[in-house]
Amino acid sequence: QVQLVESGGGLVQAGDSLTLSCVASGLTFSRYALAWFRQAPGKEREFVTAISWSGGTTFDGPFVKGRFTISRDDGKNTVYLQMNSLKPEDTGVYSCAAGEHLDYGNSYEYWGQGTQVTVSS
Repeated sequence: QVQLVESGGGLVQAGDSLTLSCVASGLTFSRYALAWFRQAPGKEREFVTAISWSGGTTFDGPFVKGRFTISRDDGKNTVYLQMNSLKPEDTGVYSCAAGEHLDYGNSYEYWGQGTQVTVSS
């Protein structure tokens, strides 16, 4: 059974940094592209960033603008999301996803339950 478990969320102030982690089990981690999505209250889920199975390719959603960095540690079956210069509009539930194909959308096969990030002004 595949599981993705996120951690690291919390309440921070605008301008702060936060690092999220997502640990995967039940799959050959190094063969999967990984992504982070987020969902704000009352809004649809949106793409944040993704990384290829090799780690050699990453791309971000338009609002990231260099503030967030995705990375992976295949030895730990973990994908990270380093978030800097956080803004109140970054508030939401952040979920990780794993899939065979790197893309912006919802084609990822496996999803975590998410971790809440709240940014106060």
